[in-house]
Amino acid sequence: MLTPKDMAYLSRLSRLSPDEATLAKFGAQCGDILKYMDILSEIDTSGIEPLYSPVSHEKVTRPDQEERRWERSQVLANAPESDGQFFVVPRIV
Repeated sequence: MLTPKDMAYLSRLSRLSPDEATLAKFGAQCGDILKYMDILSEIDTSGIEPLYSPVSHEKVTRPDQEERRWERSQVLANAPESDGQFFVVPRIV
């Protein structure tokens, strides 16, 4: 169990200022969490693959395929300035 002094230190680091009763309550709760982590650390997980998400995800990517949706002239028509083939932009040195 974390003492109220420990919780006060953590609260100060977090820029929180709970009252003494809340510090004691949170100290007990954090202590319970740490005890549970100790129990979990005793389990042998040497032959188990890491689980990155509890839900299985399917790949939703598609292969890249060239697709012409607009003609060059249509795209260049939206440009403030073009030379008929490319966008014209100010030179940056």
